[in-house]
Amino acid sequence: MDIKNFHEAKTNLLSGLTVALALVPEAIAFALVAQVHPLVGLYAAFMVGLITSLIGGRPGMISGATGALAVVMVMVALVVTHGVEYLFATVVLMGVLQIGFGLAKLGKFIRMVPHPVMLGFVNGLAIVIFLAQMSHFKTPDGNWMQGAPLYTMLGLIALTMAIIYILPRFTKVLPSTLAAIVATSALVIFASIDTKTVGDMASIAGGLPTFRLPEVPLNWETLQIIFPYSVILAAIGLIESLLTLNLIDTMTDTRGKPNRASIGQGVANVVTGFFGGMGGCAMIGQSMINVTNGAVKNLSGITAALFLLSFILFASEWIEMIPLAALIGLMFVVSEKTFEWGSFNLFGKVPRTDIVVGITVAVVTVLTDLAIAVIVGIIISALAFAWEHAKSMEVRVTTEEHGWKVYDLHGSLFFASSQSFLNLFTPKDDPQEVVIDFRNARVKDHSGLEAIDQLADRYTQLGKKLHLRHLSPDCLELLDKARGMIEVNVLEDPHYHPADNRLG
Repeated sequence: MDIKNFHEAKTNLLSGLTVALALVPEAIAFALVAQVHPLVGLYAAFMVGLITSLIGGRPGMISGATGALAVVMVMVALVVTHGVEYLFATVVLMGVLQIGFGLAKLGKFIRMVPHPVMLGFVNGLAIVIFLAQMSHFKTPDGNWMQGAPLYTMLGLIALTMAIIYILPRFTKVLPSTLAAIVATSALVIFASIDTKTVGDMASIAGGLPTFRLPEVPLNWETLQIIFPYSVILAAIGLIESLLTLNLIDTMTDTRGKPNRASIGQGVANVVTGFFGGMGGCAMIGQSMINVTNGAVKNLSGITAALFLLSFILFASEWIEMIPLAALIGLMFVVSEKTFEWGSFNLFGKVPRTDIVVGITVAVVTVLTDLAIAVIVGIIISALAFAWEHAKSMEVRVTTEEHGWKVYDLHGSLFFASSQSFLNLFTPKDDPQEVVIDFRNARVKDHSGLEAIDQLADRYTQLGKKLHLRHLSPDCLELLDKARGMIEVNVLEDPHYHPADNRLG
């Protein structure tokens, strides 16, 4: 092994260890949100992380149990009131749907997510990561920490963050994130500082996960119960994973494989459901830790999963001694590094619609969940795009030698511009013969055809004749499909052949 490969392997191994440590409280917390045993979350983090890294799709991306999925999963266990076995069955079906998504090669559509939506997604998740740490500042009775316990926690968090930010200026032999966790933990343990630890959340001791079929009836009623939740979970998991993949692509200037990542996530969830795990998807916080450490190989994810399993099997006593402050400090740094601070410089430099989209996605991400936020962002972007193109519909009016009035149309005729199109014409004031020239325009949808039909009716009722000129091949195809509806004459131009793609 040459020096470069050695350093690369070391970076990925040490980063995997750091990520594994950060996974523990997250997996426990999300399991508690879903109201299942902490080991259900830890097993999911291990299996999903290992399988997605082995199958690949996006080297460096870390997957595991996530809060976005946990919120839906608690509905499976409580709202449906059928118990945790139905959760495992739901996770299996969720995985099957994700495999189907990847095999259908639908992952490429994530590339269509507008950049303002991506900015809102990143900034919203940065805020979510930060707010998620607030629960650790509460006492067992639900009140906020005060006095010495609070100041101790804040001091240890500040120490952790300081090490992470300052250590790289002196050495990069050891990832600053791992060094910070080790240093803060050593201080707490050897100085006998009284503060909250991982063990205060739950015990992580356990054995190997075992294979078992979910104990649910294999009938139509069960499918009716779990299918809606499986669809929601599959969608949320894919959206979060593929957007995280896009983000890592941008950060590393490399290109992941969204379809393969979708299949990998699906396989991981199917296996997890059969081994008593709560399923999962990409974790942006842990992925950012990994990428920031310079670990962009699948080895880091595999290492993180195996370290997590070793914690469960052999080192639970030691891991439970880690102060939560060290992991909170780490996640605060992740939140800061994830947030796109440069987005504030975009005010006044990009269209206001893009600003609105970015802010809306971020706010909805914080208040609801990622899937809804992204869908809302895409809808707003699509409507804004349609509105801008609708406003661009223009016409130039000329008169030919034989007295025919010619409307030279410019723009796209579709649902958003159909009314603007109709407003461009004055049938009552026009001569007997009128031409619409489509050389610089295109009919995009059925609404465009309907608008032409309405216009034709107006001229027909006035005893006037409407001609269409310079129809592109795609427009002709649309007219062929609606020939019985649109009663207009297609004026043949001796110098124009619509069927020939080389002309017109």
